[in-house]
Amino acid sequence: MPLGLDPEGEGDIYSTLVRHVPAGTGKPTAAVLYLHGYTDYFFQRHLAEHFAGLGYTFYAIDLRKCGRSHRPGQTPHYVSDLTLYDAELDAAVAKVRADTDSDVLLMAHSTGGLILPLWLDRLRRSGNLAGISGLVLNSPWFDLQGPAFVRHIGTTIIQTVGRFRGLSVLPGKGIDTYGASLHVSAKGEWEYDLDWKPLTGFPVRFGWLRAIRAGHQQLHRGLDVGVPALILRSKLTRFSREYGPEVDVADAVLDVKQIQRWSGCLGERTTIVPVEDARHDVFLSAPAPMAKAFEELDLWLDWLHAHRSASTDARKPHVAG
Repeated sequence: MPLGLDPEGEGDIYSTLVRHVPAGTGKPTAAVLYLHGYTDYFFQRHLAEHFAGLGYTFYAIDLRKCGRSHRPGQTPHYVSDLTLYDAELDAAVAKVRADTDSDVLLMAHSTGGLILPLWLDRLRRSGNLAGISGLVLNSPWFDLQGPAFVRHIGTTIIQTVGRFRGLSVLPGKGIDTYGASLHVSAKGEWEYDLDWKPLTGFPVRFGWLRAIRAGHQQLHRGLDVGVPALILRSKLTRFSREYGPEVDVADAVLDVKQIQRWSGCLGERTTIVPVEDARHDVFLSAPAPMAKAFEELDLWLDWLHAHRSASTDARKPHVAG
């Protein structure tokens, strides 16, 4: 999907809509749109197949400069303002609704789990929330990692440098701990494109992180996403600079206590489920915790369907007999 010239000055930009087309199934009754995180793109075919088995048409979006949408000479994943993503999110939902003639369940992982709630809050305030049925967040990034005083000092530096030297890279060497737990070339069992999702991650740039911190601050002041939300997260965090078996049974990227703390800021009915032994992406966990994550997802989807049906019935006028 062409988006015109990049406001960051890196040429023509595009987003990419990926659709799963199951064979030999009846007409789907609902739709889902999935949003990836940082150093990520959509490759989780098993997730699409699971939703297809439940009767959903499954779509995923690779944002500008990410995955399939990246063009030569562009800085991977770079934006200086998260509101810039509104253009492709608006277009993606419009396309999904036009294709399926149904409401859309939104789903996001990690950084995508920050981008979507902020966008939904803007949609609600503008009166354009119609057609969104619910929100599923998989280990959303709700705060900067580390102690409070480090976050405070770090944010001041990020805001200052990010304003004037946005493309400057944060010092430090990339860590491949999480990537090694996933990819088949290391210790994991998942196959994906290392050009689009390198094991050590893409360099983090001050301007991008400044935009993320602005999003965190807005979330912490409180949002209203306007729809029920399910938040899935690992039960434990284990940060490590080297791969070890403990990385396979915990979130090695985010502090799960921060996810728990800030989930209440979404402003709607929110269900938070810790999944024991899950990875940062709970749907890329080992078989047992991944099965548990799918079980919790299915239970919540059943509840959401019943909740929406009851709400629709409650709005119908009652005619006296």
